Parts: sequence; structure tokens; C-alpha cells
Amino acid sequence: MSSEKNRLPSWKEFQAERESFSWPEGRKVAVIANVAYEAWSDGKVPGIGPMGNPLPQGAKDTNARSWGNYAKFQGLDRVLRILDRTKVTGSVMVSGILAERLPDNVKAILEAGHEIIGHSWAQDVVPALLDPDADRDNVAKTTQAIEAATGVKPKGWASPRSTPSDTTLMSLIDNGYDFHSDAMDADRPYLSHFDNGSIVSIPFAMDINDLPHSMRWGRSPAQYVEMFDDFLARALKSDDGAIIIDVTVHPHCYGRPGTAWAYEEVLAKASARDDIWMPTRAQVVEHFHKTK
Repeated sequence: MSSEKNRLPSWKEFQAERESFSWPEGRKVAVIANVAYEAWSDGKVPGIGPMGNPLPQGAKDTNARSWGNYAKFQGLDRVLRILDRTKVTGSVMVSGILAERLPDNVKAILEAGHEIIGHSWAQDVVPALLDPDADRDNVAKTTQAIEAATGVKPKGWASPRSTPSDTTLMSLIDNGYDFHSDAMDADRPYLSHFDNGSIVSIPFAMDINDLPHSMRWGRSPAQYVEMFDDFLARALKSDDGAIIIDVTVHPHCYGRPGTAWAYEEVLAKASARDDIWMPTRAQVVEHFHKTK
């Protein structure tokens, strides 16, 4: 089994990188518009749902399944229209099962100009729960389904729950991936090295993410916007070096009429500014390579 072969920087090297790395034209902040277009395997249901009273252990939460299914058409349609109105190019994480069963929907994402990122076969297929062979098969199956639906092989990956196995990144390298977002240990992209090659790690942050925002913490759509405003204002004034602000929506969560406006308001505010950069995740990788 191959292993990761990264050399940790010295403290001085880390500080020098923080001071020297910036986004195009010296910008300090990159805002990425993420969309998590997700589905579950047959017989599986989301682990969370909108109802406050839990079912007895072992009961199938058909309410949560219906809630999750909102993404397939209604939620996706609304989110794509938001991206179009705000003239923002999104990074859309797509479950392989959606590419297989709703290929026209997934193709519509690409035809609208957005980036498609592999997001495992389904939300219940978490790589960390798979053995190496099943993990490798999951990457290959998801990749093939997306390519069959769109004619384009995805170059980026994000595992459900951002939780890869110890072999996932090596499987991604073997399948020709350029980057992954299963990292939460940095502010800026970095290169991860293995026996079978290298892959760019783009950190993924949960600060402005509708799912934990509403389903875990019970915050309002107005607070989603307020938190983004506060985060951006302080980031622009900080001495933290270049950072990424991930703005994430799940079409089955904030893709609904009462909440989607918050995602749109954040993207409209961000796209109207000239002091931040709004790339896709693939564009972050392109810039990263140019700096090395």
C-alpha cells in the first residue's frame, strides 16, 4: 500500500508562504460558490431531516428521503437560476448515482458553464467506511458515470462528509484527478505526494455552509448572509495571508423558496466586488501551479 510522503515545512517556511502567496492581482480572499448536488443509494435515507421529533431506532425516515429528493429537480433548477442571475460560475459536487439516473440534469450543469466535481457514488457511500478495493471501485464508478453523462471526465473530487479513506487520494491519482477537497488542515492549497503521484489539496471550509448552518445550529437565512458579511469584512483587514471563503448550498436544503434568497444575496454581494476573486476549484489549482 502506498503512503503519503509530504514533508512538513519548517515554521519559517510556513510563515514565508503565508506572506508570499496571494490570489490573482494580489487579492487576499477567494470566494468559491459550491453546490452539493447529492442523492442516496436505493433503500438509504439522509441521516438528518427537517423534523424535530426523531423516529425510533431502526425506522426508515421516509420524510428525510422526500426532503433529500427535493434537490433532483426543484432545488437544482432554482440554484442554477441563481448562479445565472449573479453571473457566478459554480463548483458543483455531483453524486455518481445522479449522473447515471438523471444524466440530462447533470449535463445541464455543465452546459450552464459550471464545474462538475465527483462526490462519491452516493451520500451514504463514505470512502472512510470502504475497504481499499471498494474505495477504488467507488472512485472509478463515479468518474465513469459523470463522464458518460457529460462527455467530460471530472478533475476534482470531494467525498461525502469530506471523509476519505486512507487510500482515496491514491485512487484519485490513478483515475487522473488533479485535485480533491477532502482537506480541512490549511487555509491555502498545497500539493500532496504519494508513491503513485501527486494531487493538489484544496481545503474546504464549513463556515458558510447551509447544511450545518440550518440543520445543526438552527440559524436563519439572514444569519447566513450576516456571517458571510462579517467573515469577508474581517478577512480583508486581517494579516492572515490569502484565504478561501467557501460559500456552499445544498439544493435540498437552501435550494427552497424560503431560503435560497440567502445564497443568492451572498453571491450577488461577492460578484459585485473587485477586491475578491471568485474562481472555481479548478481555477484555484491552475493559479496554484502558476505560483510554484
